[in-house]
Amino acid sequence: QVQLVESGGGSVQAGGSLRLSCAASGLTARRNCMGWFRQAPGKEREGIATMNTGAAYTYSPDSVKGRFTISQDNAKNTVYLQMNSLKPEDTAMYYCAAAPNVLHDYCVLSQAHFGVWGQGTQVTVSS
Repeated sequence: QVQLVESGGGSVQAGGSLRLSCAASGLTARRNCMGWFRQAPGKEREGIATMNTGAAYTYSPDSVKGRFTISQDNAKNTVYLQMNSLKPEDTAMYYCAAAPNVLHDYCVLSQAHFGVWGQGTQVTVSS
């Protein structure tokens, strides 16, 4: 059974940085899609980064590209989201998600693509 535990959220001033961590257990395949999503109050959940653990594939939408970076540490079974130049509009609950044992080298940044979710970690950016 795959389990995801996020950490690293908190409060930061605009322009600051945070690094979120997602510790994964139960992943046995080489290729898994990992993703980060966020949901602000009253808004739909949106995908902000995805990567394939067994291929050189990452993707982020233009809204965060250049500020947010997804990466992994295979030895620690952990995926990270480095967030720089944070803005008040980045305030949201951030969720890690996994699509285990995929057959392809790409990932689709869509909620429907991911079957396992963490509990979320809150990020608050003040102006």
